[in-house]
Amino acid sequence: MSTASSLQRYATIEELQNKEYDLLIIGGGITGCGIALDAISRGLSVALVEMQDFAAGTSSRSTKLVHGGLRYLKQFEIKEVAELGKERAIVYENGPHVTTPVWMLLPFHKGGTFGKLSTNVGLRTYDFLAGVKRSERRSMLSAAETQAKEPLVKTEGLRGGGVYVEYRTDDARLTIEVAKAAIQKGAVLNNYTKAVNFTYNDKKRINGIVAEDLIGNKQFTIRAKKVVNAAGPWVDDVRSIEGKQTGKHLILSKGVHIVFDETTFPLHQAVYFDTPDGRMVFAIPRNGKTYVGTTDTFYEGDPRDMNIKQEDRDYIMKAIHYMFPTVQVTDADIESSWAGVRPLIHEDGKNPSEISRKDEVWESATGLVTIAGGKLTGYRKMAETVLNTIAKELKAEFGITSLPCTTKHIHISGGDIGGSQNLAQFISHRTAKGMELGLSSAEARHLAQHYGANVDMVFSYAQKQHATIPQGLYAQLLYGVHHEMVVHPNDFMIRRTANMFFNIADVQAHKEAILNEMAALLGWSDAQHEQYATDLTTEITRATTAL
Repeated sequence: MSTASSLQRYATIEELQNKEYDLLIIGGGITGCGIALDAISRGLSVALVEMQDFAAGTSSRSTKLVHGGLRYLKQFEIKEVAELGKERAIVYENGPHVTTPVWMLLPFHKGGTFGKLSTNVGLRTYDFLAGVKRSERRSMLSAAETQAKEPLVKTEGLRGGGVYVEYRTDDARLTIEVAKAAIQKGAVLNNYTKAVNFTYNDKKRINGIVAEDLIGNKQFTIRAKKVVNAAGPWVDDVRSIEGKQTGKHLILSKGVHIVFDETTFPLHQAVYFDTPDGRMVFAIPRNGKTYVGTTDTFYEGDPRDMNIKQEDRDYIMKAIHYMFPTVQVTDADIESSWAGVRPLIHEDGKNPSEISRKDEVWESATGLVTIAGGKLTGYRKMAETVLNTIAKELKAEFGITSLPCTTKHIHISGGDIGGSQNLAQFISHRTAKGMELGLSSAEARHLAQHYGANVDMVFSYAQKQHATIPQGLYAQLLYGVHHEMVVHPNDFMIRRTANMFFNIADVQAHKEAILNEMAALLGWSDAQHEQYATDLTTEITRATTAL
């Protein structure tokens, strides 16, 4: 029986070895997890392996927006804008607890990239293409109205602005909720499990993988009729298992974000603005913090070991001081930061900002299906595209008939709260319930928003007490281990709670107690305890050190 409990990890590995699956997915980012949910919903048997933690690559290090791709209008990618705009509304309805509509301000200044006419036409076109509902359609502001909307925006040369709706998300939680939904429907997923080789049938077609459990350091075989490579930045690494590859290949683009406390950068309105070099940058308030990004530079190297350079910070700082001249922040004010890569499909002669974010699917001579490119917002549609192809092949090659795609109407884990229109009432009711358990109003509200329909299970763990870990945080930890496959402290600190980025003080204050509690729960050896403590320190240093 599939499970999302870390305590059942070795039972999951045993299950992975005991049958032939219709589909095996390599990669546990949003793309791979989306494919798993689509496939299991079509009645196929599904397995997925991820060499790190779910969302540990690109899917936890984005700008954390499920957005409609307004910037693509400048590149005349009309179809992309239309699809992404419609998809973001679906993503929101299927998981309103992890995706929130926010009004975005797009100011325009004399000599800037945008003017009144281009902003008006662009946002109007965007509303039309994306099928934006009436209550969320753009409106245009005068210079005075723009300044009133966000007083920090520079006034020199200000001509006005436009406001439109974007959708803020927690990218890593979106991914884990999609993964859990797939598991709840019967898919078998395992993190820290690396594909190290392929297996082949007598026709030299791939029929499975040799996988390595990176926790137990043992190899085993998973058999499958079809294998999909959805490894994100590591797509080419997976392809290279078969030897040197030709044709399409990835190029990585590095994106950096930095975080400030609202006391030093008191932004109250999300702003999308152009920089002196013509690129666009987001500044977004979130739960008492303000984060700003992103950069866009080519990156070579292992995305798992990526540090933020001074030039990255300098670029964002220059953008901040350009658009918000009264905000006198320096490197010393940065509370935390993160860096990630976008896996783009190489296009000769183009810089990172110019390369299309469209996804592409192709198949090797041995039957390996690879999907690359794309954006967080389009994960569901990407999965549908892949599965439509695979469904035809499964029927032709094996006589397996599957159901059509239904994910447009499938709630992700935690998302079944009666629709987005019921979210406020749901949070209010669960906040009161959490307070009855001794949680503060703010803490109970945060948990209700964070976990959605799963918060009652989190609250059940809130009845347990720990000597030094706060009640709510301890409940999150126990829930994470038992229901969200938390194996490593970084899984919890970065991807299940986002505390590494948005509440670094909590990480610093409770890291030792959490390490000790996880060691007891998961039965770590002394060597594992020491290694995980080192890994956690590395990530804290990476997030907080201004080089």
